[in-house]
Amino acid sequence: MSILVDTGFVYALFQPADPPHERAIAFSEANSEPMLLPAVILPELGFLFGRDNGYAGVIQWLEQFRYTEAQMAPMIQEDLGRIYEIAEKYADSRFDVVDCCIMAIAERLQITKIATFDRRDFSIVVPSHTDFFEMLP
Repeated sequence: MSILVDTGFVYALFQPADPPHERAIAFSEANSEPMLLPAVILPELGFLFGRDNGYAGVIQWLEQFRYTEAQMAPMIQEDLGRIYEIAEKYADSRFDVVDCCIMAIAERLQITKIATFDRRDFSIVVPSHTDFFEMLP
């Protein structure tokens, strides 16, 4: 079974100054399951690296990231309805749209494991295909 990763996890992998960096590295090195990166997280990652490190940080991240062995998980048209449903049902929680996208992709691909340090959002949602998301590390 695959693990879907969220923005914060990937950011921690590539940003040594991020507090969970060491945990992300240790998990990544010990993990043997395939990791899927939702393509929708790339713009958010670019924003974070630019915000924290300037444009040179974006270039440095892209240089490292292009060698990643993780597979990309695209968002498809069918996901849009579920993204809306999640955002509307949990409107009081004010989920980030990218997190709603990740949840919809996980449901479509029948993935139950999410690598994330954003436990709040992923613990609130009851996925359509399982009782809960298993959050790692």
